[in-house]
Amino acid sequence: MTTDRHADLRRTVREFARQEVAPRIAAMEHSQTVDSELAALIAAQGWLGATIDRSWGGMGAGQEAKTVIIEELSCVSGAAGAIVQASQLGVAKIIHLGSTEQQRTWLPAIAAGDVLPTIAVTETVSGGHVLGMQSTARRTRNSWVLDGEKVFVGNSHVGGLHGVVLRTGNGPAGLTAFLVESDRPGVSVLPHSSALGLHGFSFGTVRFDRVKVPASAVVGDVGGGLAVAYSSSVLYGRPNLTAVALGLHRAVVERTVTEATTRTRYGAHLADLAVVQHKIGQMASRFAAARALAYEAVARLDRGESCDDELMAAKHQNVELLLDSVRQAMDIHAAAGLDARSEIARLMRDSWCINPPAGTGDIQVHRLAEQLLHPRRHLDWSQRLAGVLRLPPHETWNRVPAGKDQVDALQTCTS
Repeated sequence: MTTDRHADLRRTVREFARQEVAPRIAAMEHSQTVDSELAALIAAQGWLGATIDRSWGGMGAGQEAKTVIIEELSCVSGAAGAIVQASQLGVAKIIHLGSTEQQRTWLPAIAAGDVLPTIAVTETVSGGHVLGMQSTARRTRNSWVLDGEKVFVGNSHVGGLHGVVLRTGNGPAGLTAFLVESDRPGVSVLPHSSALGLHGFSFGTVRFDRVKVPASAVVGDVGGGLAVAYSSSVLYGRPNLTAVALGLHRAVVERTVTEATTRTRYGAHLADLAVVQHKIGQMASRFAAARALAYEAVARLDRGESCDDELMAAKHQNVELLLDSVRQAMDIHAAAGLDARSEIARLMRDSWCINPPAGTGDIQVHRLAEQLLHPRRHLDWSQRLAGVLRLPPHETWNRVPAGKDQVDALQTCTS
């Protein structure tokens, strides 16, 4: 349930987005390159640490607060919201499955905005079929050697720490997750290729060519990579993308209302036409439903309740409802919406980019059906990690300075 603290946070992020993000949009759309300065500026606000405990210098504010941050940024720029959602996805594996040493080393740096984490799972040959991946990691005496290529890695060109899942054996128990610094020898990022939307954000290809990492780089257990991939996607990927969709949805509604109330035809505003009023009313109804689904799901996650199904449903419905509203918005804008430089065209392009990550709509409804038909086959990640996700009653969400141990670790990992 949203509180006064959420409202204060929303105002802070909204003002930041208006002052710092909005002026960059035109240049990002024109160049269609990665805006590394924007990524660094957002990271410096401490928002990547929304779900990181205060003992590591984070906000300790939880999933609902994280949703507020991503929604407000996405309402101004889908690319800005995507930067936070991708980094937060990278945070998940360290918070929930990382060792104490990994947490001590990386969480203060992420909370301070010095490192943007990523998660690298998808491959060209396998797509969303995680078990079909072919990139490998082989064990040597005291280390691992990583080889392969990961695609659609969010924050690929600005990330400083890649969470990589690779094949170390056969079958579901043959996947292992690793933390790999972006500047480690053998790690490279292919040149940025412009996508349909989210211009300014990078989701590209990272290559690992005989990359040597220590045994301490393993996240969780050897053979536990599937758990890292699935838990991160369920607990962070889906609600994060839900928040991006929600922010874009609000922007679509607001932009369309402005168009209808300011554009005139035959001596009257478009808003005076019954057909336009009907479409805007439908858009408003969809947005209200989408918002209720989004915040109820993450509120349950913050309370430590079982909510895997709600997170899947929220992602599916938010994207589908958004795309329905985009179509009606384009109807109202008509030919004016076909100008690639228009705001509604940008919102349309960005909206289509939210469907595939963490599973398309078809995948979400398939998983929901499986949960009903074969409930014992699937782990309930929100229930399994409920103890970690419960929020302590903090008086403030401002970041707290890391202790001496955390400062030492921060200096080590950023030097």
